[in-house]
Amino acid sequence: MAPPLLILRDIELTIGGKPLLEGAEISVSPGDKLALVGRNGSGKSTLLKIAAGELEFDKGERFFQPDATVRYLPQEPDLSGFSTVLAYVEHGLGPNDDPYRARYLLEQLGLTGDENPANLSGGEARRAAISRALAPEPDVLLLDEPTNHLDLPAIEWLESEIAGMRSAVVLISHDRRFLQDLTRATVWLDRGQTRRLEKGFGEFEAWRDEVLEQEERDHHKLERRIANEEHWVRYGVTGRRKRNVGRMERLRGLRNEFREARRVAGDVKISVAEGKVSGKLVIEADQVTKAYGARVIVNDFSIRVLRGDRLGIVGRNGAGKTTLINLLTGALEPDSGHVRLGANLELASLDQKRIALKDDMTLKDTLTGGGGDWVEINGEKKHVIGYMRDFLFGPEQARTPVSRLSGGERARLLLARALSLPSNLLVLDEPTNDLDLETLDLLEEMIADYPGTVIVVSHDRDFLDRVATSVIVAEEEGVWREYAGGYSDMVSQRGFGVSGAPASAKAEGSRKQRALAPTAGGEQKRKLSFKQKHALETIPGKIETLRAARDKLQAILADPALYARDPAGYQKATKTLAESEAGIARLEEEWLELELLREEMEG
Repeated sequence: MAPPLLILRDIELTIGGKPLLEGAEISVSPGDKLALVGRNGSGKSTLLKIAAGELEFDKGERFFQPDATVRYLPQEPDLSGFSTVLAYVEHGLGPNDDPYRARYLLEQLGLTGDENPANLSGGEARRAAISRALAPEPDVLLLDEPTNHLDLPAIEWLESEIAGMRSAVVLISHDRRFLQDLTRATVWLDRGQTRRLEKGFGEFEAWRDEVLEQEERDHHKLERRIANEEHWVRYGVTGRRKRNVGRMERLRGLRNEFREARRVAGDVKISVAEGKVSGKLVIEADQVTKAYGARVIVNDFSIRVLRGDRLGIVGRNGAGKTTLINLLTGALEPDSGHVRLGANLELASLDQKRIALKDDMTLKDTLTGGGGDWVEINGEKKHVIGYMRDFLFGPEQARTPVSRLSGGERARLLLARALSLPSNLLVLDEPTNDLDLETLDLLEEMIADYPGTVIVVSHDRDFLDRVATSVIVAEEEGVWREYAGGYSDMVSQRGFGVSGAPASAKAEGSRKQRALAPTAGGEQKRKLSFKQKHALETIPGKIETLRAARDKLQAILADPALYARDPAGYQKATKTLAESEAGIARLEEEWLELELLREEMEG
């Protein structure tokens, strides 16, 4: 077994007089794919920063193999000081790294590399930072919430890219599907200490529940007093998961009702269907179209939303999900067709930009509107402290200003505020951003218990599987199509995931568009760009150089006594050989793409 590349042992760190890490440990070996999980505020990002060498610790040991390379993706990357995005990404390359991979990754993620970092949106900055972290193909890759601000095509591409890399990966993410598909071991950070499960995230939650249940039994046996807040936050998880088993059964029933209701509605006139569902119709859209200039966002879309439906909306960034929601809720007039809303609708929404939160207000005032100690939930009054506890806030946080809350706490507060408003139609725009897994369980429980109708925009595939009765997907040319069930149901019906041009196709399309740009005379000049021509001419030489180096390494490794004589030399040669083979494959693929493009242009 190869020695570990990275070891954190007995790490201790105190912040603001409060211990955050108390003996935390991580060991990363070549090829490891680790999920690092824990509640918001447990110190996951801090531990990852320590692993990356970005943060000093009070006590413990950090060891890295001297020749190992590490790259770290922070939650909030800093692109200042660079004139272009490509310069930022290339700055992370080592002297022996492939410079072409930087542009390749940017194009796969929908960027050209020529953008000014100062003008990037949050999602674009995230894509640039991902490119910088992945470009060197390091020995150890530390990723903190890599799917934040990414759309589904980009998430699925990133998942595939990481799965194909030789790098060892330590991954923090709230995206259950992403963790399940990528990880083979799980490190759980809880109360400053870590425990390791030698299985991927798919097995973690059941194991965690067993650990917590055993702990609770032990605490009762020893008659230890556990604070109510800690008990609820930690041990309430297992109870919620047991209740969620029943809720998933209920969701399956709702999906069956959805299929039956839509099947009947498709066979009768709308006027007759209205009579049968009197008092249940929430939204009816009939042949709705909306365009901005020549771009059609929604084209001839019709849908009937009934009370109790949980409608998921998915699509790539820029597909028009927000426009579709505004049309369905009456906030935006269609160019043609009509939208009719049901009687007595009361709308509450959760905005992913969190503009509803004011930094100078306290948590308590945000929930009560600035007066009193009570909130009204579904017609019943509840004390604000009890309501705060439902969203994993302690009583001592009641007078905490919003400005002092973490990203995850802000997300929970916004969710609590939205659900405290009187409503029977709830619109949630990216509600899972910055939420830990326990809070996601809580959100799913709240949606299941909500008596009205829910419309949710999300890129979280597992979340949609757990809450949606139907999913609306963005197709090409403004076409939106509805499928019964959650995200996995949609994929099984269509045979593939989110449609529309994924990031890689967009980048390829933009390259072709630039290469085929019309000349001043109006004719299309069919030729490769200078960079493309240069790459096409020089790549074969680079491939031959790598092949020669590969042959030499294979000859060296053919010596059966090498490992016994020089173990370090054997490991270095093996690593270099793997890098050479990967470089050859990458260059061959790039050359083939350019050659196909050249043939296409020349007819």
